[in-house]
Amino acid sequence: MSAENAAVNFSELVNKNKQTLARLKETPRLLLRRRDGEDLVLTTAERAEQDRTVVSAATRMLVAMARHEPGSMELLLDILPDAFPWVRFLPDSDVHAFAVELVDTMRAGESIANSSVVAQMLIAWQHTAEAHADPDVRAALIKDHDEDYGPVPEPG
Repeated sequence: MSAENAAVNFSELVNKNKQTLARLKETPRLLLRRRDGEDLVLTTAERAEQDRTVVSAATRMLVAMARHEPGSMELLLDILPDAFPWVRFLPDSDVHAFAVELVDTMRAGESIANSSVVAQMLIAWQHTAEAHADPDVRAALIKDHDEDYGPVPEPG
């Protein structure tokens, strides 16, 4: 959470709900810390809709630029290491594949108002970069495997 967001224990919302909710006038979001579960974020419906509008607009602009502007894919490939430093560990062909998948997934996720698909895709690509960054894992990935181990049995 950024400095502009406040954090409170979930019990404060339960025990002092008016005072806790009044804090939403001072901050866009409240982080509700929970002892027995995942923390929650509380915001107003208006703020959530504003956030969605901004993300949607940025996504549509990026997709339109990437699909229609000459040289935009080269620009996207140039700026990816600034936005995602871990792409430096990916082979060049994977960086291009990542850029294409990022634009396509952002477009698809925006069309169904589901940003979690983009988050999951980013996590998967980051893990791929981590594998390439580890010399032992990378060696195993690029090693020629001439031996066929046959069909994989059904899980038990």
